[in-house]
Amino acid sequence: MKRRMVLALAPLLLAGCGYNRIQQYDENAQQAKQQISVQLQRRADLVPNLVNTVKGYAQHEDAVFTQVAQARGALTGAIQGGDPTQMAAANAQLTGALGRLIAVAEAYPQLKADQSFLRLQDELAGTENRIATARNDYNQAVQAYNTYIRIFPQAITAKVTGAKARTYYEAAPGSETAPTVDFGTKPAPAGTTAPATPRAP
Repeated sequence: MKRRMVLALAPLLLAGCGYNRIQQYDENAQQAKQQISVQLQRRADLVPNLVNTVKGYAQHEDAVFTQVAQARGALTGAIQGGDPTQMAAANAQLTGALGRLIAVAEAYPQLKADQSFLRLQDELAGTENRIATARNDYNQAVQAYNTYIRIFPQAITAKVTGAKARTYYEAAPGSETAPTVDFGTKPAPAGTTAPATPRAP
């Protein structure tokens, strides 16, 4: 009899201690994190097309191509791992590599005017904007969740059920902005060497 009463009252007790709300906040944060993953994957998927376009004009930039491929691989692995800190770091690494790739266009006037190249840059910029939006949504969801599980009596429920604080997605400064190069500069005078391709730091 007592056991039946406990089972009957369990939902009310859990609701009163915030169990259902904890699950709701946690699910909100999980969905928001998934949106970051979606946009990061979209960015990673654009990279091969950008690299192939640049290769059409700059076949000898192997070091830059290798750096971009490694950074893309790191981002793909971080997305699969699902850790926000690793995803943010890998995305920042890819941003740096893409910046060096796009800077290559300075030495190739025809590449700077290539419509595919320009379109891919625009798509990357749009994706970065969506990543920034998804990051903000996720961090807001994490803040709501983390705050809730620290308040009494929810803190007791969180401890009993194993609910732990979530990690924020902290983007490195500047990594939420797609790399761009100002192509409005005048071309180098005849007889001068073209700008050297930036090296990896």
